[in-house]
Amino acid sequence: MKIRRWQSAWLLALCWLMGTALAASGPVKVQDVRLWNAPDHTRLVFDLDRRVEHRIFSLDKPPRLVIDFTKTRLATRLSGKRLKSRHITGLRYARRKDGTLRVVLDLIGQVRPRSFLLQPGGGHGHRLVVDLYDRKAAAMVVKETKPPKDPAKGRDIVVAVDAGHGGEDPGARGRRHKTQEKAITLAIARRLKTLIDAQPGMRAILTRKGDYFVPLRKRIRIARRHKADLFVSIHADAFRDERARGASVFVLSRKGASSEAARWLAERENASDLIGGVSLEDKDDVLASVLLDLAQSSTLAASIRAAKLVHRQIGRISRLHGRRVQHAGFVVLKSPDIPSMLVETGFISNPREEKLLRSHRYQQRIAEAIFKGIREYFDREPPPGSRLALEKERKAKKQEPIRYVIRPGDTLSTIAARHRVSVADLRNENGLKGDRIRAGQVLRIPRT
Repeated sequence: MKIRRWQSAWLLALCWLMGTALAASGPVKVQDVRLWNAPDHTRLVFDLDRRVEHRIFSLDKPPRLVIDFTKTRLATRLSGKRLKSRHITGLRYARRKDGTLRVVLDLIGQVRPRSFLLQPGGGHGHRLVVDLYDRKAAAMVVKETKPPKDPAKGRDIVVAVDAGHGGEDPGARGRRHKTQEKAITLAIARRLKTLIDAQPGMRAILTRKGDYFVPLRKRIRIARRHKADLFVSIHADAFRDERARGASVFVLSRKGASSEAARWLAERENASDLIGGVSLEDKDDVLASVLLDLAQSSTLAASIRAAKLVHRQIGRISRLHGRRVQHAGFVVLKSPDIPSMLVETGFISNPREEKLLRSHRYQQRIAEAIFKGIREYFDREPPPGSRLALEKERKAKKQEPIRYVIRPGDTLSTIAARHRVSVADLRNENGLKGDRIRAGQVLRIPRT
């Protein structure tokens, strides 16, 4: 009996589906485990060949964390030596009779665990993420949120520098050298911090200091906790067409601002610090909306002014992808109370720009361009109470004319000689057409 072509194809497809179903019914495979150390937590990432059911529970005396993987086996040995952190002292595992793979983490002390599954993405397959937090983390945060006392000479201006991506999230990848965006952004962020810290009256804080993941909204919380006056997020762009190139600067779009306003209004009891310390909790919807809109409008306007200066400076050392500052709904730009911008330093997907972004010299030039824009912005608009604001006020005072009350017998020439200015300057400053003056008249003496 002859089998037609379409029947043959159908049989092959059926066999493939049956094989896939049989494979899926077998144990889940743990292919590897990786560890990331962050300042406030340790992250373990288990690489899997597909989704897995799991259970996590803690034991004490001594402290341990147990992770049970349902119907799972190891595809390779797990090394406990490289899986140590300030929370973990070792790792053990065994497969139980019911097919459960039990992984035991030996701990230094009790932790608050959190776990979740990730779908394939970023060059990785299915993953189980386990985060370990200190039990006292909440108390530490409350302590850190106390506002610092301003010194009499004026406080430092604080710039939050945000290196995009990190840890399990590598960001975009270069096509030729497989450069990871997370490494480029951290390198530029560190250089930018060094430049800011060297500027009197300014200091920078990094939202991440190493290769670990920080959630997007947590980056904003870190900036707010440090009372940041500006938030700058560093990224490297990517596009399917490798010819795309150039740097760009973004601020929050109006649409993004509107959606964020709705979010904060829905959680107004947590939004008391967003509009100069005015609580929204006891305000009706209309008043709360107006207050938040005013705060957002002011912040967005400041963001645009700062971003334009950075955009102009970057344009002097690099090709620009856009002629002007662009608008988008990036989450890290959504703080209603901190002027924010996102800088795409170039297209890592472009071979030429990938090579530039890997260069330490070019990273320094990009950092210097961003810094010059930031410094120019704060020279023009120093925040009230800051050291730069007080210095600007002192300079303005020094340049104010001296007020002099004319005494009997004074002449314009004697007054000019006494204050070491020219008679012409005295006339110009006071709008005098001749040399006639009278006792009791007040003259403005220009400072030399």
